[in-house]
Amino acid sequence: MTDTPAGPVSQLADALLQVLSENLPKDLRWQWMLLMIALALGIWVMRNGHGAKGADGRERKTELTAFLLPQDIYTHRSARVDVLLYVFERCLHPLWASGAFLAIAPSVEGSVIGALQSVAGTGPALAPTLPWMLLFSLVALLAYDFVFYCIHLAEHRIPALWAIHKVHHSAEVLTPLTRYREHVLEGPLYAAGAALSAGVAGGIFGWLFPGGITQATLFGAGFFGLLLGFIGAFRHYHVGFHYPAWLSRWLHSPVMHHVHHSYLPQHIDKNMAAVTSLWDRAFGTLYIPVKDEFTPWGLGPEAQEECRGFRQNLLAPFRDWSRMLRGPSASL
Repeated sequence: MTDTPAGPVSQLADALLQVLSENLPKDLRWQWMLLMIALALGIWVMRNGHGAKGADGRERKTELTAFLLPQDIYTHRSARVDVLLYVFERCLHPLWASGAFLAIAPSVEGSVIGALQSVAGTGPALAPTLPWMLLFSLVALLAYDFVFYCIHLAEHRIPALWAIHKVHHSAEVLTPLTRYREHVLEGPLYAAGAALSAGVAGGIFGWLFPGGITQATLFGAGFFGLLLGFIGAFRHYHVGFHYPAWLSRWLHSPVMHHVHHSYLPQHIDKNMAAVTSLWDRAFGTLYIPVKDEFTPWGLGPEAQEECRGFRQNLLAPFRDWSRMLRGPSASL
């Protein structure tokens, strides 16, 4: 039998599916989701049904199905809004991610290489051995984490930026999709930050490895994706995955991000970095929770009502900016 030729509509559909597949975040691919479920299953067994939180942010003992996929979380209105905001964000993500990278990373990288050459002359032309590749991975990770921390802290401390970021914090329950619950105006900020950090790390190692940086870059990107993929999937999952206290002082455990989404006074503006605890520790924003600590999620009773639906979240920054421009009388 001969294959039936595909028409233009089928070809377009195949191309669209390919684009969507390539644009699926690493932490939502089946390997990471399977690892997340396996670790959650291990927690359920070791803690005899304890370790997962409900929609109210309180730990409770449940049977296995409710532990992994609790109905009160996955049927919550907030979880449905997560889906809509995720689809919206994924449609636009390739534009600002590629645009920011092309516009920022090469020029930053070139500037860093130029600055190093002006200070120290031509680079040492090192060979990209495994230890150097690991070091590149570490530098790239720390650079990204620091830039992410700075942007994230600014979003929490500057009212005009909080008006954008509050959409992410309006999530009243946590699901793996909550990571991508962000306003359309927030994506470009983090894309620009990622491009900036990549340019800085690339510039340093481009000076060290003229002609050989590609291998180190590919290795670093793989290691970086591995770490972010693991942490990203679990940090917005309702199961409390703790690290030992000593390790939590170096790396963010997933449950430390539960704290970040809490509206309790002691949790506000804590645990700002993406991966490590270094910057939070250095700048006084680190908070290591006790086991099963109560973490009610969302904006809190006073502010939540304005950011519950999909449309409310899309309009939230414009509404808040309008109030800021009109002055204190606008809230009366």
